[in-house]
Amino acid sequence: MKEQLKQVTHVENIRYDKEREELVIIDQTLLPGEERFLTLTTAEEMYDAIRSLKVRGAPAIGICAAYSLYTLARQIQAREPRDFLQQLQEQAAYLNSARPTAVNLSWALKEMLKTAEVRLALPREALLEALYHKAVEIHEDDIAKCRAISEYGLTLVKDGDGILTHCNAGPLATSRYGTALGPILLGTERGMRFRVFSDETRPLLQGARLTSYELYRAGVDVTLICDNMASIVMKNGWVQACFVGCDRVAANGDTANKIGTSGVAILAQYYGIPFYVLGPTSTIDMNCPDGSRIPIEQRDPGEIKEMWYEKPVALSGVPCYNPAFDVTDHRLISGIVTEKGICRAPYTESLRALFDNK
Repeated sequence: MKEQLKQVTHVENIRYDKEREELVIIDQTLLPGEERFLTLTTAEEMYDAIRSLKVRGAPAIGICAAYSLYTLARQIQAREPRDFLQQLQEQAAYLNSARPTAVNLSWALKEMLKTAEVRLALPREALLEALYHKAVEIHEDDIAKCRAISEYGLTLVKDGDGILTHCNAGPLATSRYGTALGPILLGTERGMRFRVFSDETRPLLQGARLTSYELYRAGVDVTLICDNMASIVMKNGWVQACFVGCDRVAANGDTANKIGTSGVAILAQYYGIPFYVLGPTSTIDMNCPDGSRIPIEQRDPGEIKEMWYEKPVALSGVPCYNPAFDVTDHRLISGIVTEKGICRAPYTESLRALFDNK
């Protein structure tokens, strides 16, 4: 019997126009009200795009960084190979400082630098071409990984299930299907039906602005809820699984993701609901022993008090604590879904096996 596929609309968040030699991204800070595409040409524009969340999501940041470094490499006029490499390393360090938590940023930049280092003896055009192909490889690799993650994740749910998400780990944050949203979008293509509850994800509202936007456009039954409503929808029996993405996974399975994720995991454990983390192996940092070693980005207090309001919602003198991420303890995680399979506890063993079996 031939499989009936449903047409699902995917958002192209990052593209490199080779003919025009232009890096183009969609400005995610304007979604869902406006779909505006930006051309990034300078290091400052690239840094700002990553820092100000015009491009966001760990895999997407890595893809953008790879194309960014290629774009900047084309602008370097140094004649001596070592001078070229030094300037490229300086640009990479600058971009890497934009956001410290997502490991994909540093990973992609290191991959690009390694490509340059081993090809320094090549003529300039050949070296640049190698860098371009490496960036494309990183992009295409993420598309393939998202598809594989989606396939594995789909085995964890069944037709008609309720799924709760936090933040955004769909095509906007990655490529094509996404990670945490991947099984939902892939299942929808195959005619499955899910009921998704999308946490708004304060203070930047990625769940409201981005996840509900992506799922609604794809024809998924999505209901937007405030973060503090996750408990009641779980209590009502409306949620059979929680799917979240990740920005860094430590060697013991502790996982950094958008602020509020650990609270969802605690609630899920209380209500007996499986809590799954979905992400590519590039987000796993085996050099980081546990979550206490993951640097947590601190952001502007204005995101809490002013960003979405006509007038500030708190007095100017009131201090704010605004971490961008929190760490979910590995004991709260039912499984970590990667492109190579689903890891289960003990994570020190199952995560290590992913790399031992390369």
